[in-house]
Amino acid sequence: MEQNRLKAEAAKLAEVFQRSSSNVEGRNGYLSLRNHQLRGLDYPRKRACLTAIHNFFLTRADGTTAAERFFGQKPRSMFTVILGAVDIPPAPLSPPRCAAC
Repeated sequence: MEQNRLKAEAAKLAEVFQRSSSNVEGRNGYLSLRNHQLRGLDYPRKRACLTAIHNFFLTRADGTTAAERFFGQKPRSMFTVILGAVDIPPAPLSPPRCAAC
């Protein structure tokens, strides 16, 4: 009889805890999704740039990058490759005109 009463009491307390924590988890889940959208990682180009920086630029304490550890050799300089692939526009021939003048 005592054991059944204790089981019922434990079930009631567990239900109260579950209901109270589900509100917090739901709120934390909502905030997590909301903040994830605000971080701007849903833009594919930005995500690709951040991945390239992580793989080829950031180093560990031993001085190796993720790409170096993955391929087993030091990769070419990321910035040299980017500068070779991007066309830098020439300087303007005349200074910009003042629109308000």
